[in-house]
Amino acid sequence: MNVAPIIPGFHPDPSVCRAGDDYYLANSSFEYAPGVPLWHSRDLLTWTLVGNILDRPEQFLPGRAGSSQGVYAPTLRHHDGRFWLITTDVTGPSGQLVVSTDDPAGPWSAPTYLEGLHGIDPDLAWDDDGTCFVTYCSSGPDGVGIAQVRVDLEKGTALEEPRWLWSGTGLAHPEAPHLYRRGAYWYLLIAEGGTERGHSVSVARATRPEGPYTGAPANPVLSHRSTTHPVQNTGHADLVENPDGSWSMVYLAVRPRGYTPMFHVNGRETFLAGIDWVDDWPVVDEDRYDVAVRDTSYTDTFDGSGLHPRWVSPAPAWPRSRHPDPTAGSGSAPAPGRGPTSAP
Repeated sequence: MNVAPIIPGFHPDPSVCRAGDDYYLANSSFEYAPGVPLWHSRDLLTWTLVGNILDRPEQFLPGRAGSSQGVYAPTLRHHDGRFWLITTDVTGPSGQLVVSTDDPAGPWSAPTYLEGLHGIDPDLAWDDDGTCFVTYCSSGPDGVGIAQVRVDLEKGTALEEPRWLWSGTGLAHPEAPHLYRRGAYWYLLIAEGGTERGHSVSVARATRPEGPYTGAPANPVLSHRSTTHPVQNTGHADLVENPDGSWSMVYLAVRPRGYTPMFHVNGRETFLAGIDWVDDWPVVDEDRYDVAVRDTSYTDTFDGSGLHPRWVSPAPAWPRSRHPDPTAGSGSAPAPGRGPTSAP
């Protein structure tokens, strides 16, 4: 039974893509700036922090977002030689935020905002003729559910009125949609049940990106609800096809401790599973990968060259390096992954 995350600590809402033999993964960052951490791997198991995608005030203004606001649920994709990221800044300008780059190490472009798409958790997908679809969790006047619209990414405009795609299996809060093409089908992967103990992953398929979609008979395809599994709140998943034609899934989950309601002091973390295809439906294999417990200790030298991208802050200024007191010790810090800086 795998219980170790591939990216521990506060790294929720993972989205993954592959370019050749390289994998890249992005996470939500909420009110922290710089925003949206970007990771690189060659094996899906060992990840290195490349940087933060929203690393300039024109992309995400630090200090504007309150607790649990800011940047929600990015989708990261590689298409036609370019990397694209779409996300929702719930405290920023109206519309879904889109940035892109030829080099994932940056710099990423100034943001474009797709206005009129009211909601969160946007996804990007392209069909064979290059048409781009944004699929998202709508919060429009007609209700909450999974909606979709064709867009012009370069102009930042929607090309039609949004359409409803699927409301899931009937659980609460259908959200976090991702759309994929495999063989004869388009697959719509979503989260349901809320981000707490009822969190689940469900899937539907159609022969066209616009639908109509039919849910998998075995939905939800991943959930640990009502179990004693040491990993809980499993959901908000994303799929990636590997170079050998196999598929994998990243998803968020927590490792609770204590008695009911139990606490998860490390927050929502990023986990990994394998995917088998049975009767053209994805089946999750949680034990496909042997995930080792990661050493999250680090040492910062504070040499004046700037802070490591692990340093983020909710403060109204970008984190910057400070010169340490030479009598204060080695400068080592035990905090895992991403911790708020102690000074702006």
